[in-house]
Amino acid sequence: MPSSDHPSLPGASASLKDASKGTLADQVTAALKAHIANGEALPGSRLPTEPVLSERYGVSRTVIREAISRLKSAGLVEVRQGSGTVVCEGAHIKAFTIDFDVCGSIDAVLRVTELRRGIEGEAAALAAQRHTPQQLETIEHALKAIDLAEHEGRDGVQEDLDFHLSISHATGNPLYPSLHEFIAQFVKEAIRITRSNEERRRDMAKTVRIEHFAIFEAIVASNSDAARHAALTHINNAVERLKNADPAFWQNPGARNS
Repeated sequence: MPSSDHPSLPGASASLKDASKGTLADQVTAALKAHIANGEALPGSRLPTEPVLSERYGVSRTVIREAISRLKSAGLVEVRQGSGTVVCEGAHIKAFTIDFDVCGSIDAVLRVTELRRGIEGEAAALAAQRHTPQQLETIEHALKAIDLAEHEGRDGVQEDLDFHLSISHATGNPLYPSLHEFIAQFVKEAIRITRSNEERRRDMAKTVRIEHFAIFEAIVASNSDAARHAALTHINNAVERLKNADPAFWQNPGARNS
């Protein structure tokens, strides 16, 4: 399909050179999503072929394949034999997605961690107001599970995630745990990298334990302001810990001390 068949397709290659907007695959994915969301590619219409997209965006076909794969995973396009890549019905309905890889990139990890800030702060505040005795027990159990995992030499990532997820359940708003479950794969990687950094310094790990306990204590006390403050403090400190990490850490992010 000639590129002239898609005059409206965004794709000046110069616009894809801004590293602050993510990798080339991130940027191509975002551009194609915008193309679909804006109604410029209607349901049932075909996207240009890989060679055309590669030329239009000034990137390799590998980058294009990655972007198309992400669109498929998001349910925006499907590949039909004989028809190529076709825009799905309902693709114009905007859905929340995270379109970058958090592995090995401090900028990406910081973005996910900053996203958590608003979610965790309000979740903790609502949990302080609405928790049931059983939910409080679940939060406490999750908190103790982190210590147990560390004592047994495990990274404690899943336990850390479960602690925050248990708080979201205690909000009484099912949208919070649903949102947590959606971003779990990204949050889990961010926590894994954060905790790997924390393991390099015992005092840092101790600080994180204190921060977690402060959130729990505020929820126990039904003090929503204190719970919000404790959760925000925890996430803000996590951001600073990542920013201040030894540069060597980012050469092998997530690696545990030997």
